[in-house]
Amino acid sequence: MNATSTHSHAADEITPIGDRAGFLGYFKYDFLSGFLVFLIALPLCLGISLASGYPPIAGVFTAIVGALVATFLSNSELTIKGPAAGLIVIAIGCIEDFGGNGMAGGWSDADAAAYQAALAIGVAAAVLQIAFGLFRGGILGEFFPSAAVHGMLAAIGVIIIIKQFPVALGVSARGEPLEMLREFPKYVLEANPAIATIGIVSIAIMFLWPLIKGKLGPLRVLPAPLVVLLFAVPLGMLFDLLHAHSYTLQGHQYQLGEQYLVSMPTRIFGMFDDITYPNFSALSELKAWKWVLMFFMIGTIESLLSTKAIDLLDPWKRKTNLDRDVTAVGVGNTIAASIGGLPMISEIVRSKANIDNGAHTRYANLWHGVLLLLCVALLPMLLHRIPLAALAAMLVYTGFRLAHPSEFLHVFRIGKEQFAIFVTTLIAVLATDLLIGIFIGIMLKLAIHLMNGVPIKSLFKPYIEVQAIDDTHSRIVAKESAVFSNWIPFRRQIEQIGLVQHRNVVLDMSGALLVDSSVMQKLEEMQRDFTREGLVLDIQGLENLQPYSSDPHAARKRVKEKPVS
Repeated sequence: MNATSTHSHAADEITPIGDRAGFLGYFKYDFLSGFLVFLIALPLCLGISLASGYPPIAGVFTAIVGALVATFLSNSELTIKGPAAGLIVIAIGCIEDFGGNGMAGGWSDADAAAYQAALAIGVAAAVLQIAFGLFRGGILGEFFPSAAVHGMLAAIGVIIIIKQFPVALGVSARGEPLEMLREFPKYVLEANPAIATIGIVSIAIMFLWPLIKGKLGPLRVLPAPLVVLLFAVPLGMLFDLLHAHSYTLQGHQYQLGEQYLVSMPTRIFGMFDDITYPNFSALSELKAWKWVLMFFMIGTIESLLSTKAIDLLDPWKRKTNLDRDVTAVGVGNTIAASIGGLPMISEIVRSKANIDNGAHTRYANLWHGVLLLLCVALLPMLLHRIPLAALAAMLVYTGFRLAHPSEFLHVFRIGKEQFAIFVTTLIAVLATDLLIGIFIGIMLKLAIHLMNGVPIKSLFKPYIEVQAIDDTHSRIVAKESAVFSNWIPFRRQIEQIGLVQHRNVVLDMSGALLVDSSVMQKLEEMQRDFTREGLVLDIQGLENLQPYSSDPHAARKRVKEKPVS
């Protein structure tokens, strides 16, 4: 049986994770995928750490803990746990708020103190995640409107590009995103040519490799980050970055040295010397709890979204218990932050690569972490040769994927009001911060609903009527509105009658004033849940509502009939 042929098989053909036969039976698929994901994860863990103002080893600690701990606590089979680019903005903001500067100019006492404060905040946020999962709070991930969430993620992508592009040029730069964006011409003029060569070549590889690798035969299995390292490390050696020296080009003198390389332990097993413990006294400061909330909220939302997305891609259509997964991530974060690690989530890019590489079970996540542990413990001096500009290039590409132009087009096709929410959230995040930005996006969506005639009373409370049809069928009649803000109680009612009582459900939406885009997408997800359980969720009456666009996820509104004269 090969990896390709099994993709059409039912979920019950995969041996349960607790069975030793599952570990051995799918070893060749899971180990190979774990190895390929390891090649992607290693440079990204280092790059995300540096961009977050943490030591490079911090991201590796997180991925290792995610592999060795969260693998066995969650029932998510194909997600990869580790540090995420989406949390860079929060992490570096926290570090700077506590007096660090993200190691710009070297590692100082202030950086170390800010790092230990951030670790304490990470532990506090992780405890909230555990409680969130244990008290079945995973459903709250359903509250946030999709346009606002995607706007926030796009803004994070833009910020990552703005922050990392100067690093790719060998320029030291700090400031708010919009302030730094105005300085881009200056960064280009001040670029260190040798470092910029590494950075620009690495960026070109990240963008071009996915386009050409299909034509390269056996080489197509190489992930772009590994190809970057295969070019960047020799370039760094050519420029002799291990030794401090200067060179002159067109009358300008430029400095080169180890400050442009990843700082790693200098001996085998030296990584264990870098274990760092939190300074819990930082939690006595009021500002710390702002960052606890941001780590908890944004990390949890992003992790839930990633896990749900990977479930949709699972060839065997297995479904993750989101409460259990959040609890597992929380436990992993508690341990990771206690030893010096970054915040952890179910990471979408590595998880997607895991599926593409043929993983069958969660042991692929385990193997990727074991290989990270062996590599960093046994080969630290090899990792020290990686240029920072190459890692920055990978993050520039990651940021571009988060803010990809196709995302703008996709949201615009769903509806102009969705595009307005998306762009408003993006700009608000760039101008303020993540919490305020997504709050503004949510407020705009609520305002749009009110302008479209949704009664205030139904914004947060669904008005539904339940009717029994026969022993196996029920009808749910929706009235007033079905919008993101009243979706959670609406969903619970559908789940209780359908999935809990194991009944087929007819959902009549003809009496609703408005069904928003978020609910349209979530209803589609619920239909898949019913199908997985051998049930039917039949949605009727949408043809009586006028869609805002031709997209199947477009919001729909009841149009008042004109009186006959």
